[in-house]
Amino acid sequence: MAIQRMVVGTDGSVPAQRAVEWAAEVAAAVGAEVVAVHVMGMLEDLGDGTKVPAESVRDEVAVRLETEWCQPLRDRGVAFRGEIVPGNPVGVLLDVADRDDADLIVVGSRGIGGVSALHLGSTSHDLAARSRRAVVIVPAEPGSPER
Repeated sequence: MAIQRMVVGTDGSVPAQRAVEWAAEVAAAVGAEVVAVHVMGMLEDLGDGTKVPAESVRDEVAVRLETEWCQPLRDRGVAFRGEIVPGNPVGVLLDVADRDDADLIVVGSRGIGGVSALHLGSTSHDLAARSRRAVVIVPAEPGSPER
């Protein structure tokens, strides 16, 4: 299977940044395009645990997506575009992948302890279960099988 386009979910978290870095490395190697998607809910986390109405920080999130979160793609010379889409993360990522005919969906895992399925986090777990496309779940830490 040739990879021509991939969708990567990002929110600026460490696991998401590892997913973007992985997508950048693979895309650069195979000449694929990347669609970096940030899904906004009703509330947006400012990174310090503070939650604010998403629309009040949409412009700030757009700047971060383009300048910070997509930097690994830019550094590798990968063709990409960033999108901010409101909704449920799983549904949005699946919809964008369908709309853009992506070959692969890439997300980070969130290790939260407990049984193995919980290590993936609900978004990555649900995405893997519901997707008709290949899904790569990038570990939160290098060399870690579940985190």
